[in-house]
Parts: sequence; C-alpha cells; structure tokens
Amino acid sequence: MADDEITRREGGAEVGAPASHEYTPLIPGKRGLGAFTAPVAGFGVTFSAMFKPTVTEQYPREKVPTKPRYHGRHQLNRHPDGLEKCIGCELCAWACPADAIYVEGADNTPDAQYSPGERYGRVYQINYLRCIFCGLCIEACPTRALTMTNDYELAGPTRGGMIYEKADLLAPLGEGMLSAPHPMVPGTEDDDYYRGSVTG
Repeated sequence: MADDEITRREGGAEVGAPASHEYTPLIPGKRGLGAFTAPVAGFGVTFSAMFKPTVTEQYPREKVPTKPRYHGRHQLNRHPDGLEKCIGCELCAWACPADAIYVEGADNTPDAQYSPGERYGRVYQINYLRCIFCGLCIEACPTRALTMTNDYELAGPTRGGMIYEKADLLAPLGEGMLSAPHPMVPGTEDDDYYRGSVTG
C-alpha cells in the first residue's frame, strides 16, 4: 500500500482515498490574500462595537429603577388605621401554581382584632425558592391585601432565609397607624374598611 493513500479495512473491503497534498484555503472559495483578509473583516464588527454606548449596569453601585408594574417581592398591606387587610381566606395559596404560599387563618376576638371582620391570617409564608412571580396570587386576593413591590434583591446565604414570614411581608406602619391587634375605628363596620371609608 502506498504512503500517499489513506486506507482502512472494514468487513474485508478496502475503503480509501488518495491523500491530498494540495493547498487547502482557510476559507472555502478564498485563495491567496483573500484567505487572510476575510477573518479581519469579521473583526470589523467587533471593532465597531467598541464605539457604541455601553448598556452594562454597574450593579450594585448603580441601580436602574424598575418599571411601575414590576413583579417583585410581595407585601401584605394594612388599612389606614393599621389593621391588616389579609382576612386569612387562603385564596392566594390556592391560586399559586408553584405552591409557594402557605396561609393559616384564625378568628379575630374582641380582645385581639387583627383585621376587620371575623378572620385574619395568623400564619403567612411565601417560599421564594418556589415563587415564579406570576402575580396570580395578587389577582386572587379579594381585599387587595397582597401586592407586589419593586424590590428584587432577594438573594440570601441560606435556604431557610428565603421563606418569608408574615413579619417580613407586612407593610411598615405609616403615620397615624397603630400596630395590630387593636379595635376597629369606633362607629365603623367591616364594610367601611373594604369600601375605603376609613381614613385613619
């Protein structure tokens, strides 16, 4: 067998092709100087990008504001007097496709009124390891107790820290608000709260 022939045996049959000692261009169809200038033309795209404005965000030193309807961390809202809007109905947990929300409702008592009406959310947890930020829980909430904020910095060092409890989710107390439990505003009923008649 000649040195310039590449062969291999397969099932007793000889398959081979003569070895080629011809010049193979770097780019098919290009010979000579064109074989070397073609790659340089490709670098022209990279070179032109050097003069375009950068879109890199210098996070976390510079934070670009999010859009108003951004789906970020959840928040449990309060009425103007400080009572919680959550009534412990668990509709948000039922609506969640990722099973990320856990709610336990309990009854209000005359001595401990956490929300207007009969019930409140005694336990409220959102597991941000499972949450997909779809917003279906927000749509399911009948009292607008649950909304989404623009906060997106949710990373943490432990898995347990990614399960937010009720205390982590409750909106901060505003001016004139009292921390629940406390009685409803004198002379008001549940419906007054839900209609927005209570101002503080």
